[in-house]
Amino acid sequence: MAISVWEIHYSIGSLGGKPMEWTQEAMKAISRVPFFVRKRVKRRVEEEASREGSSVVTLDHVRACQRRFLERMEDEVKGFRIETCFGPSGCPNRVLESDDLVRGLEGLLNEKDLRSFLLEKVGPNLKLHHEFRISLSDCPNACSRPQIADIGLIGCRRPKVGSKPCDGCQMCVLQCEENAIRVEGQLPVVEERKCLGCGKCIDICPTGALEEAKRGYRVLVGGKLGRHPKLATELPGVHAKEQVLDMVDRIVQFYLKNSTKGERLGEIVERKGESAFFEELGP
Repeated sequence: MAISVWEIHYSIGSLGGKPMEWTQEAMKAISRVPFFVRKRVKRRVEEEASREGSSVVTLDHVRACQRRFLERMEDEVKGFRIETCFGPSGCPNRVLESDDLVRGLEGLLNEKDLRSFLLEKVGPNLKLHHEFRISLSDCPNACSRPQIADIGLIGCRRPKVGSKPCDGCQMCVLQCEENAIRVEGQLPVVEERKCLGCGKCIDICPTGALEEAKRGYRVLVGGKLGRHPKLATELPGVHAKEQVLDMVDRIVQFYLKNSTKGERLGEIVERKGESAFFEELGP
């Protein structure tokens, strides 16, 4: 029995541009696919069903696609992967728009020809975990898991106390989920070490006493899963789009220079040492 499209998170199938329904058995099977390839596999399954002229995805479609995917996984590897959150679809937590940055990152990584590099280092038996991964989140909720990517980018708006008077309403205090702000007398005080840069205190301040100090991206490097998982390390500062592109360029150059067998960036940093990494990354 097919479940209605509004009950699941679906992508648009290719059959006349209409949303495709999934049977319960097919949805159960796709839920077992690792999260970092699930979206891609789901799209392939819908294409499989569309080729057969079906508007309903069944378990047979999933199994047929699974066989081809496992047998020819190297065809799916393009050398890099950029993952984003739900921000562009209208997420209310979105701190800034990152569409231009995504296009810039895709252009930069395409120029590096990472697939050819991986074929040289790894050989023809490429797997998806060999890809260089960048994960971008438009707010500190970090739905796209930037903490476990080679490079993670998190949208950020840092507040500061401006020149306009505070009326002591405490709205900023109530809004902050990190307990990073308090009001002393009639003056807001921001603890920067706690602040994640969601910008909500700026938006809710009725008098404008809190202003935007910085807008840009927090940059994390070296995250990975696998047998020896590691959370990414955050680099200092909040960086504008052009700064991010420059940093990513230098980080990828470090990766290309020091990768010996297609290992992840975090493994290379561990082997070379963080001091060597920061020295090559530059100011």
